[in-house]
Amino acid sequence: MSANRPELSAFLRAMRSRVQPHDVDLPAAGRRRTPGLRRQEVAQLAAVSIDWYIRLEQGRVGVPGTAVLDAVAGALCLSEAERHHLHLIARGEAPPARHVPAPASDSLRRVLAGLPATPAWILDFRFDVLAHNEAATALFGPGFTVGTNTAEPLFLDPGTRAFQLDWDRIAREHVGNLRANLTRHPDDPRLRALIDHLRRASPDFAAWWDDHTVQERINGTKRVMHPTAGIMTLRYDVLAVQDGSDQRLQVITAADAPSEEALRSLIYPPSRLRVAN
Repeated sequence: MSANRPELSAFLRAMRSRVQPHDVDLPAAGRRRTPGLRRQEVAQLAAVSIDWYIRLEQGRVGVPGTAVLDAVAGALCLSEAERHHLHLIARGEAPPARHVPAPASDSLRRVLAGLPATPAWILDFRFDVLAHNEAATALFGPGFTVGTNTAEPLFLDPGTRAFQLDWDRIAREHVGNLRANLTRHPDDPRLRALIDHLRRASPDFAAWWDDHTVQERINGTKRVMHPTAGIMTLRYDVLAVQDGSDQRLQVITAADAPSEEALRSLIYPPSRLRVAN
């Protein structure tokens, strides 16, 4: 490892210098003495402490975990080849293969196809999105795509937290569900890496995880603040498929007439209706 420390330091500095704040949706405030991101910005994007990242860049953190290295790789916008190189020089071994979610079950896809006007999506037990309809994209935005994880932004993204007006309750439900899911899948490396990452990066997640809450999220009502449609009160239902895949269909419906009107305005905006006519 000591022979790779100079290479690790040089590589991280070089990768940091090529990423501009606007590349990762950060404001470019103030003059910069050197090009690229500041160390503090990389730490923020990777959800690690600035002290830890400085020590990583100086080669003084021992052998970092694979999940946190992947978080740094994501913050620095590394390609797959660059991610592979980072793991080799920081850990002395190749990184694990990137997780590819299993396909959504046929039965849930059929249900999803029959709900064009209702936001619906399919998750696995890791909260990875396996499939979704256009109505879900209209509600959550273009960043809601297959392969993304819904638990991470809930705890780590301020915009997602602001969207959920009942954040404390919804977030605790996610923690309880992840604990229940880990009981059923104790040897799943992707699930364990996700939980470990959230425990390090989110004090709220860590506190609620340590109180051993176990919960199966089935249905409920929540309020959201949509950037264009405003406040909506929505019902959510979680339907499990009984085929051994441990996948869930999540469906959103409006809880009152104003929310129904606002939700329909997102799914069927006036511009789309004009084109259709």
